[in-house]
Amino acid sequence: MISIIDYKAGNLTSVERALKNLSIPCRITNDPELVLQSDRVIFPGVGAAGEAMKAIQTTGLDKAIKTYFFSGRPLLGICLGTQIILEFSQENQTSCLGILPGEVIRFPDPHRDEEGKHLKIPHMGWNRVEWTRDHPLVRAIPPESVFYFVHSYYPVPREENLILGRTHYGFYFPSAVAFRNLVALQFHPEKSGPPGLALLKAFSEWEGKDAD
Repeated sequence: MISIIDYKAGNLTSVERALKNLSIPCRITNDPELVLQSDRVIFPGVGAAGEAMKAIQTTGLDKAIKTYFFSGRPLLGICLGTQIILEFSQENQTSCLGILPGEVIRFPDPHRDEEGKHLKIPHMGWNRVEWTRDHPLVRAIPPESVFYFVHSYYPVPREENLILGRTHYGFYFPSAVAFRNLVALQFHPEKSGPPGLALLKAFSEWEGKDAD
């Protein structure tokens, strides 16, 4: 059973719908005990880091997520869920879970490309991910695939080897990270069509043991 963590941060039903389209058993829950009983956990979310951290601390989900991660079972972060796994976010100057070393940084304002053209923030729409190393979740994804993004902040792991993918938007930023049984994506696989569904399918079959 895959648990989708509910901490009042949106996009839960779209993740649930994507999994059900793949005939993958799942449930939405804010119960720390159910999270700890799960075979796999997805930590999604949209919204602000400060409010999200207050919500998961109030319910005890912060401790459950950490305990679950250290159990070695597969954990997938999406968008805000990806940012919160790091130590600190510039958004609301928020201390986060600290599962991985690093921080969350805002795109500069104004933001421009190499030719000086203004780029809108939030970064919203379709963009490619350049995978920087091999991983079971992305092996079947064609290199030309695009994924759906909507965000003003992005994760910056302290260690380069934690980065799984990069995306170009004025400059290259980390758009996917991976460590042991954890994969975290700044984009939304549940809104990214066939490539996103392929990634979710791979997560549902992954045992969390094949990543460095």
